[in-house]
Amino acid sequence: MLRWFLVVFLIFALLGAYGLVQRRAAHRVLAQQTDRMSVPYVSVIHASSVSGDSEIVLPGNINSYVNSPIYARTNGYVKAWYKDIGTHVKKGDLLADIDTPEVDAQLAQARADLATAQANVKLASLTAARYQNLLKSDSVTQQEVDNYNGDFAAKQAMVQSSEANVKRLEDLESFKHVYAPFAGVITARNVDIGMLINAGNGGSAGKEMFDLAQNDPLRVYVAVPQSYAPSIRSGLKACLELSEYPGRNFCGQVVRTSDSIDPNTRTLLTEVDVPNPAGTLMQGEYAQVRFDAKLSGQRLILPINALLFRSEGTMAAVVGADNRLTLKKLTTGRDLGNSVEVLEGITAQDAVVINPPDALENGEQVEVTAGQNAQPAATNAPVTQPSTTKK
Repeated sequence: MLRWFLVVFLIFALLGAYGLVQRRAAHRVLAQQTDRMSVPYVSVIHASSVSGDSEIVLPGNINSYVNSPIYARTNGYVKAWYKDIGTHVKKGDLLADIDTPEVDAQLAQARADLATAQANVKLASLTAARYQNLLKSDSVTQQEVDNYNGDFAAKQAMVQSSEANVKRLEDLESFKHVYAPFAGVITARNVDIGMLINAGNGGSAGKEMFDLAQNDPLRVYVAVPQSYAPSIRSGLKACLELSEYPGRNFCGQVVRTSDSIDPNTRTLLTEVDVPNPAGTLMQGEYAQVRFDAKLSGQRLILPINALLFRSEGTMAAVVGADNRLTLKKLTTGRDLGNSVEVLEGITAQDAVVINPPDALENGEQVEVTAGQNAQPAATNAPVTQPSTTKK
């Protein structure tokens, strides 16, 4: 019995030892696989070089040459309006009439006060003249003459004050007629008959009575990237392309720039004036502006899916000879749609990670997938720049 007990014990001991050895081997294999899997596999590309000339095409916002909100200059009620939205008006056309009962009453009172002051100054003038004559015969004292001369001068000043008040109210009453300050088109009407109107922009809901826009010519504002600012100058030809008018170009020229780079966007604000005699173009439209300027020289481009957008700026993950990552900050230029131009940060020999995970860190160990060393196709596409303006 003891012999059989020892045999069974030995068998169980051997089975237990074998199980422990197997578990340790499995843990070792799992640790090795975990270490291998912790190293991310990446595919790399090289930046392509672009040579030759290319045009500058940037998005632009179309604005009226003059756009004026028209407010009332006097208080009252809208008596009538004569021009609605879309109406083309000439300078001096009557837009609306305002009923101003309070101003009319104040003007009538001021005219009555002026008549009283004129009567008083006439009487004061006669009295001062009489006393001046009586002084010659010593019938009155010099003090009395001076008093009446002073009264006459004071009455004259009161007449001048009343005349100024009447003139002020006449000018204020003239504002009951609202005229177009220049030729253009009515783009908004915010009043109706009977609406209360206050002087200035404190009227109903703080809105203007009309919006008047001059749409010939038009101003087109373009944000030109800093790297292309030297190519933009006054007198440079520029043509507009709109998706709703395929195959048509609306050409004008650069008339001025802000002559300063916006530190927030690193762009140069540029104004292009475009004739619009037929009224085809409208303010607020989005257009692609093609400048008559060429960019030349060797440049690098990277596809969009090779970029990392971090708080530090636009970056690229470059794999070194030791298979460790280096995150390099890029200075980008043109946006070519599916790719961007890189001005600084990398060279054509750098292996840039394509579709980099957001979790990649500087100095991280990676494994490069074999056979993944493609290059993006070179392009001579025109310069484009993304815009926040909606079409």
